Order: sequence, then C-alpha cells, then structure tokens
Amino acid sequence: MLVKIHDETATGRVVGALELDVSGTVTLRELIRLRVREEVARYNARPVERFHGLVRPTAAEADLNGYRMTTPALIDWEEQADAAVTAFGGNAFFVLVGDRQVEDLDEELALGEASRVAFIRLVQLVGG
Repeated sequence: MLVKIHDETATGRVVGALELDVSGTVTLRELIRLRVREEVARYNARPVERFHGLVRPTAAEADLNGYRMTTPALIDWEEQADAAVTAFGGNAFFVLVGDRQVEDLDEELALGEASRVAFIRLVQLVGG
C-alpha cells in the first residue's frame, strides 16, 4: 500500500512529498529508515549537485533548496538513515500521523492509504 509522506514547515506549508510502499504495521523508526532509503535510492540513481532529503549527507552543505553536494557522489543509505534516527532523537524534526505527534521511535503505526504523515523540520535560530 502506498502512503504519502509530506514535508512541512512549522506553519504547515507543504514543501515536499513522496510516496512509500508500506506493508502493514511499522514502527516510526522503520518508517524513517524506509523514507531515507527511498530518498537515497532516488538520488543515487542520478547523482546531481543537490540532495533533497530529511537530513544532510556528510559531504553536503545546507542551502535554501536542499543540500548542496560539494561533489556529486553516491550516498550510503544506512549511514543516512542512522543520522536521521539520531536527528529525530535530537529534536531536529518531528512526525505527525494524522493530527497526533509520534514521540517514540518504537511506537507501532498502523498506516493506511488515507493516513496523513507529515515530517516537520525544525530550524535552529541563529545565535540561539
């Protein structure tokens, strides 16, 4: 079953979306890893200057339109997924399923095609 994942700003504006093939019940940790694996697979199929994903790859610099790769190169999805799970634990982003914030990486989520899943990245304030 395909579940649509939205990237949103803190004000609720959708800034990106992708569909994931999710079977049955998954934990939030598994959902994050599935999402990152898909993002990296899409990028690795055609490495370009910009990576649009949940977290910044090691060899990239953040800019307004994603992450600029200093040199387009293949990304290790498992390393990227581990970084995303760590970023979630550090409050770099949060996840809403429906209208409810999911706070536990090991919480099981029963997702359906009608499920609304949103990843909201938090932007650190300069100097704060």
